Amino acid sequence: MTAASSADPSTEVTREAGRRRTFAVISHPDAGKSTLTEALALHAKAITSAGAVHGKANRAGVVSDWMEMEQARGISITSAALQFSYGDSVINLVDTPGHADFSEDTYRVLTAVDSAVMLIDAAKGLEPQTLKLFDVCRYRGIPVITFINKWDRPGREALELCDELQERIGLQPMPLTWPVGHAGHFRGVLDRADGNFVRFQRTAGGATAAPEERIAPERAEAEEGDDWVRAYEESELLAESGGEFDVDKFYAATATPVLFGAAVTNFGVRHLLDLLAELAPKPEPRLDEDKNPRELDTPFSAFVFKVQTGMDSAHRDQVAFARVCSGMFERGMVVMNSTTNKPFATKYAQQVFGQQRSTVDVAYPGDVVGLINASALRVGDTLYDGKPPVRFPKLPSFAPAHFAVARPKDLSRVKHFRKGIEQLGAEGVVQLLRSDRRGDGTPVLAAVGPLQFEVASHRLEVEFKSPAILDVLPYATVRRLADPAQRPIVDGGRNSEVLVRGDGELLALFGSDMVMRVMQRMNPELVLESLVAEAD
Repeated sequence: MTAASSADPSTEVTREAGRRRTFAVISHPDAGKSTLTEALALHAKAITSAGAVHGKANRAGVVSDWMEMEQARGISITSAALQFSYGDSVINLVDTPGHADFSEDTYRVLTAVDSAVMLIDAAKGLEPQTLKLFDVCRYRGIPVITFINKWDRPGREALELCDELQERIGLQPMPLTWPVGHAGHFRGVLDRADGNFVRFQRTAGGATAAPEERIAPERAEAEEGDDWVRAYEESELLAESGGEFDVDKFYAATATPVLFGAAVTNFGVRHLLDLLAELAPKPEPRLDEDKNPRELDTPFSAFVFKVQTGMDSAHRDQVAFARVCSGMFERGMVVMNSTTNKPFATKYAQQVFGQQRSTVDVAYPGDVVGLINASALRVGDTLYDGKPPVRFPKLPSFAPAHFAVARPKDLSRVKHFRKGIEQLGAEGVVQLLRSDRRGDGTPVLAAVGPLQFEVASHRLEVEFKSPAILDVLPYATVRRLADPAQRPIVDGGRNSEVLVRGDGELLALFGSDMVMRVMQRMNPELVLESLVAEAD
């Protein structure tokens, strides 16, 4: 720190927090999230060459998809954090899984960001997972920027896609760029800020930033003809119907800036990066558990939104991703964990760029810090420095829909199996349930979607060298058991049982809604509550 900042560290914290832009990239599967993540890093010169993704078998170059299963299957199955500079801004970008089976991971990420970039496939428009994620953002008041992707391929009309935003999710579209040329015949964009035409030039495989040529409207009309005229008329039509950009509506999450592009060829990506740097929300005071704002310049506080093991196969360490909420983080400081009321030493703190890491000595509100060898930390833990204690709201768990008993294939690897199961539960890969009926030796895994079981099984075999047998349980309905004294009622049923989740909740599982209703008719005193996640 400089002499001036040493004299008044709060000034430095406020200034540095103002430079941070922390956002998530979210969408339906296969809309191009990981490709866009890499394109943004490319335009910011954080990487020199992108591994353009033309097919699912060719994802090894995508910096945010680092797990073996992700590269083999061509899907993002875990979130990944990347930090890089762009001009005077510090970008904290979190790529998220798009598959609905990993909604819980995506939701946790959304608690740690200040805005979101939502990708929409130009050919498909708003898809089911897109709609759900928009609802999550709206519930949390997260401003959303919409990037309509894949305009280099055949797709729907631009006006139709914008109308869909307003009609189906109630967000007023505010286009900042408009495509010149229909989907599949992408010529460039009309930049509505100055009325000029920005023509893109292709590069080999989209591996480098696409060169841009800025052309005055008169020349654009002469060279592009009807494509330019149509783009101009459509953008004006949308503006006249309430689509002029209004930054207050954006911050209020009632309207969304809209940009068009093609991430795989890096077309339109610079406009998005400029918008994020200029207008994306800066970190603000976060509400603690008692709904009191934690001011940015108060002593250090952060919360853990993700725990991940196996990012570095050579060291087998565990990384806890923490969003800094207030104060200045300094590597080596000893902070308190409000969950355990025990100190935690931050000797090993790193800045994360996909799977790559570098030591970080200082971090500010908005930054995501990777805390290494963090076996004492769990998702939702609050870390703080000084007094009084700080605790941010817990991250809610989603209602599971799939259940399976886990058993080790090799009994000589039981210790490794148990360690792996505990680790997967701590990371939130699956929810870990236990019951008196089955004992601790046969834990029950609960998941939002069945693909989570595949990830858990793969990681048990690859990382912990303990292949597992997963026996799927025939339960389709789950409720919270309000009164522990009523546990024998459910456990005594033919197709029902009670399991205890890691957070202490008692979950009553039933083979079907009919089984549950019959039990309630026979036992009118039985109190069952819906398991509704905040995002639902």
